[in-house]
Amino acid sequence: MTDSSVQFIGTATTLLRHGGFTVLTDPNFLHRGQYAYLGHGLASRRLTEPALQVDQLPPIDVVVLSHLHGDHFDRVAKAGLPKDVPILTTRQSARRLRGWGFSEAMALETWESTELSVDGATLTVTATPGRHARGPLQAGLPHVMGSVLEFGGHAPPLSVYITGDTLVHGDLREIPKRFPALDVGLWHLGGTRVLGLLVTMDGKQGADLLEIVTPGMTIPVHYDDYTVFKSPLQDFLDEVRQRRLPGVRVVPRGEVLELPSRP
Repeated sequence: MTDSSVQFIGTATTLLRHGGFTVLTDPNFLHRGQYAYLGHGLASRRLTEPALQVDQLPPIDVVVLSHLHGDHFDRVAKAGLPKDVPILTTRQSARRLRGWGFSEAMALETWESTELSVDGATLTVTATPGRHARGPLQAGLPHVMGSVLEFGGHAPPLSVYITGDTLVHGDLREIPKRFPALDVGLWHLGGTRVLGLLVTMDGKQGADLLEIVTPGMTIPVHYDDYTVFKSPLQDFLDEVRQRRLPGVRVVPRGEVLELPSRP
């Protein structure tokens, strides 16, 4: 395990390690064949097996959670994660998590930041805009956030943008204005459809966003794990190739990728 790495566990679940911090994103540990519950009587069957189980995780400094859907924070995470682990998420999700006993769940409004420190290294997490759907369907889905993680202090500088389950919309153009030199991006894809309507980026939208926000390295996640995901990873890769967009790196489930160091 390197000092600066990302491990892709499955769905949008990753382990980010840098500067002494270990960050868990969107914890989803259901097994293949189990169902994630999406609210309003909707459920989706998992098609893949996570690379790690919750009891195999290292000590976690913070969980960054885009929103509270069953494919991002499931019943296994609810039962298995320590109740005092810090969780950074939306106000709606933090309120529910605290009701479940997660005492350190903290809400971030859009563009709000919080800073953590470990042995002189710092991690600043800033919430970025997210929109899970368009039109009236927005009211029936959880609030979502993206996030920018900035590692600093005694640690080598590193910035990571996590899209969250968002569609492309105009507010995302503010991200490169505020964070013009992002090192890594985690792109939530899949072209998820609920009642026939798109609620996460498909391959075309993923490439559209990459033309707006262009990290040095972009890692696709959240693309083949559930039956509601309708746009396979190849859709995104085809768009990226046709548009000659740089820096996309596919990380197979379970593998650990060393992250680039900033010159």
